[in-house]
Amino acid sequence: MDYYKVLEVDYDATDEKIRINYRRLALKWHPDKHKGDSAVTAKFQEINEAYRVLSDPAKRIDYDLSGIYEVDKYTLREYLARFKGMILTCNGLGISQTAIWTQQLMETDDLIDK
Repeated sequence: MDYYKVLEVDYDATDEKIRINYRRLALKWHPDKHKGDSAVTAKFQEINEAYRVLSDPAKRIDYDLSGIYEVDKYTLREYLARFKGMILTCNGLGISQTAIWTQQLMETDDLIDK
């Protein structure tokens, strides 16, 4: 689970933005508003778990360094935003599916050119 997506924030979101989105989503998905719906309760628990991690600076750094690395589940923009710190400090992450990224990059360039 990607905690940033759960809280609907960017990967470089400020603590304030995380807190605001948490409150908004917690109110929207609170189980008291949706009596007896177990899917809503599960969503509410995900929101709380994501906030517990991202609101604590030490836990957030640990999550950012060891969080979800399922590369094929990210768009190119999400991948670059999520891992920009590591990309700038590493010589690559051994991505074997470069054709997927190349295709997405070309599609993005086509949209920008229009």
